[in-house]
Amino acid sequence: MKAIQVVKPGQLEIIEKEMPQIQHEKEVLIQVKMTGICGSDIHIYHGTSPVATYPRVIGHEVTGQVVKTGNGVTSLKVDDHVVIEPIMTCGKCYACRSGRQNVCQNLKVFGVHIDGGYQEYIVVPEKMAHKVDPTLDWKESVLVEPFTIGAQASWRGDVRQGDVVFIMGAGPIGICALQIAKYRGATCIISDLSEEKLSYASHLGADFTINPLKDDIFAKIGELTEDMGANVVIDAVCTPKTFEQAVQLASVAGRIVVLGFSEEKSGIPQLEITKKELTVSGSRLQTNQFPEVIHLFNNGKIDTDSFVTHTFPFEQVKDAIHLIETNPDTVRKALLDFSR
Repeated sequence: MKAIQVVKPGQLEIIEKEMPQIQHEKEVLIQVKMTGICGSDIHIYHGTSPVATYPRVIGHEVTGQVVKTGNGVTSLKVDDHVVIEPIMTCGKCYACRSGRQNVCQNLKVFGVHIDGGYQEYIVVPEKMAHKVDPTLDWKESVLVEPFTIGAQASWRGDVRQGDVVFIMGAGPIGICALQIAKYRGATCIISDLSEEKLSYASHLGADFTINPLKDDIFAKIGELTEDMGANVVIDAVCTPKTFEQAVQLASVAGRIVVLGFSEEKSGIPQLEITKKELTVSGSRLQTNQFPEVIHLFNNGKIDTDSFVTHTFPFEQVKDAIHLIETNPDTVRKALLDFSR
């Protein structure tokens, strides 16, 4: 079978590899149908991921169809449509015992630490394959995983009915966070440098938009919140500057959610955090978010109709990455089609 492998930073190839086999009774063999291209996949390709190892079959946004089950599998059957939860955990460390397996001390992420889903077939433990409604198009179900990231950010920020949520960045994760926060009943403000992305965010329900190239972000947030600040700030831009701004823009008793992996230091004085008694939370991957997000997808609560802008045969992965990098304002989500 074919797979997409980053052999080393800067070198991506379509390789031939043996089809995986079920080794344990609780495993399932899945025929991959559609995969999403995430920014982290591109970072691994360029060698700018601080956590990836090589060579690596990349890809962690995966949907497909069960073609074989182990003898001990009870929740899935052949032909079921599934999405893959792309993390392997030890179940024993402090994080796992605390219900925070997404930061397991021995965490392995598909497409990062172990081979991922950019391949025609994949074997995963039963518990990592979540059944979805078969009426969902593959282009819809493949979006479940990125929306779990938005759901995790909302959970970490404790987004509540009536909160004012400020989302920094209207890229794919910012859009996912927006839809989840709106579903939870929040008033949402979103910022970006791209007017096209802001227009799309408005289409999806953003109550207010801010372009920092045109507006004073501090004055605008003050105006929109009657100088209260945002109850929740979700930083999906992930630069030291936006992290610093998030602390300043949060209301008293506010919550700040950080999704970035930058090793660059930020300059944040203690005063803002202590005076306003802020909660600053990291948000990585997801913790038990798949069931709720799948429920939202199955019941049409998430607008995915216009989210996917481009789909490529998986053999054209380099063309897809090039398009994403050269047309960031027009590519919302690009997919790789393995279904042929």
